[in-house]
Amino acid sequence: MRAACAEVVDRTTERRSCLIFAAGIAHATHLVAVLQELGQEAEAIFGDTPLDERDERIARFRRGTLKYLVNVAVLTTGFDAPQVDCVALMRPTLSAGLYYQMVGRGFRAAQGKNDCLVLDFGGNILRHGPVDAVGGVSSRTSDEPAPAKECPECQSIIAAGYTACPTCGYVFPPPQLHAHAAEASTAGIITGQATTSEHPVRQVYYSVHTKRGADEATPKTLRVEYEIGWRCFHSEWICIEHAGWARQKAEEWWRRRSRAPVPLTAAEAVAAAEAGALCTTTAITVRSVAGEPYDRIIAHQLGEKPPWRQMGDVDDPPDSYASTLSDDEVPF
Repeated sequence: MRAACAEVVDRTTERRSCLIFAAGIAHATHLVAVLQELGQEAEAIFGDTPLDERDERIARFRRGTLKYLVNVAVLTTGFDAPQVDCVALMRPTLSAGLYYQMVGRGFRAAQGKNDCLVLDFGGNILRHGPVDAVGGVSSRTSDEPAPAKECPECQSIIAAGYTACPTCGYVFPPPQLHAHAAEASTAGIITGQATTSEHPVRQVYYSVHTKRGADEATPKTLRVEYEIGWRCFHSEWICIEHAGWARQKAEEWWRRRSRAPVPLTAAEAVAAAEAGALCTTTAITVRSVAGEPYDRIIAHQLGEKPPWRQMGDVDDPPDSYASTLSDDEVPF
């Protein structure tokens, strides 16, 4: 929690008013204590906070003498503080409506306010998407079954909303929410908002990519997959067999990494890569745009080019990769 609070303080040095949403009273109390330890003016309000204390803290927050105001399910609706220029989500929520309400506290315009910084430590942006793309909740039709669950004690099928089984009295444990992250999400909060992130590369994989449904005459590409974490990859497609501008970009890509001649086919490119003709990629920079389904690699950190040696004939062609993406989704 201290790391998260330190990030909030560091990123709000030029901000006036930061509204923080906590998961519970104990959590909020701890947040206030850590912020105060960091030398910040911070207070919290809860549902049972005496009205005079609540009014006094909100008034200080609106005047700007209290910079950090932590709350627990109190200031999601009906709270008017246009000067709020930072909203910190220190809690997760499965409710798209609540997510919108919390972020919406920073939507109001105010004199001297250019924007509102959203710091999401609860994974809500990744869970619900850009806030301006959050849709309404569709109503269930009469033909759809009501949500249900099974009692682990007597195996009765009961309504999902029951906290205790009406048949045997079994009490279901309360749902557990994971603690918030130590770092705020880098995902964009508004559709079209672009963010970049740098990732060390663990391993690089090369394969021949063939468009789904393409015939043998269709140019193939070199698919390059960068492993940046456990089962986490980013890919790019190099148009080795294409003509014109696409081929030119492929040649530039290859020459930045190799002293060997640029291959004429994707199969030759894979064979050369697997034989050590390409330099090591140590890190990639990825550009993400809120609302778009796929990220793009925009920069690479490369090692030294390996010395070139004449390669022999390829006995076995490399495995080809049949993509599950539609042709329009492959970014080349």
